[in-house]
Amino acid sequence: MINSQAFFTGLKSLKGARSPAIPLAACFIALGALLKDAGFNIQQSAASSFFTYALPGQLVMAESLLLGASIVNIFIAVWLVNFRLYPLTVSLFPLLEHKSQPKWKYYLSCHFLAVSSWLIAKDTYKKIISKHRIDFWIGIGIGTWSTAVIMTLIGFLIADLLNKEMLIGLAIINPIYFFCMMIGAMKDLATSISVVLGTILGPIIYLITPEWSLLFAGVIGGSVAFVLREENGK
Repeated sequence: MINSQAFFTGLKSLKGARSPAIPLAACFIALGALLKDAGFNIQQSAASSFFTYALPGQLVMAESLLLGASIVNIFIAVWLVNFRLYPLTVSLFPLLEHKSQPKWKYYLSCHFLAVSSWLIAKDTYKKIISKHRIDFWIGIGIGTWSTAVIMTLIGFLIADLLNKEMLIGLAIINPIYFFCMMIGAMKDLATSISVVLGTILGPIIYLITPEWSLLFAGVIGGSVAFVLREENGK
């Protein structure tokens, strides 16, 4: 069974100044409106967030469907986009693992993984008893996932009220939130180097290869920070 106290502690993390709910809601309102504009009906739009729950992957799926791509090609494209969540999974779930907890909790809660929920979990998991950390994570995950599904529906319903500039503004709120949270996570030298170096390299590499700039900046910044941490024995 899920420990209710840990679950609701996770759910309550959607409240307060550090809550991911507001930027997440803004992004998925924009997504709902974009899906309607692309010709999706309300059921398809809701199902997109319900089953996929990954904004970049959902956009790739929608664009691929409009271009007439096959199901296999769409699956591969979405899988490749969402592969970015694999490092988050590897870094988070060992912190939540406990031998007394059933495996189904871990399999089920993988669906809730997103950058917003990952940031909250990584920042607060130490405050939770190790046995109940997976229940805490499920609370965070269900809260953020439910927000995404509901806001996709709202975005679809109010799409006619949103112009292009408003959609761009809504879509950019979540990346700004991620950036602010990463700055807040700069509590040691290695993390600070990875964030600062990635921020500097991103625009520089963009001038050379816009398509790969984000990936290269992240890999270089993270790798330099990892090497420095290993050399210092941390």
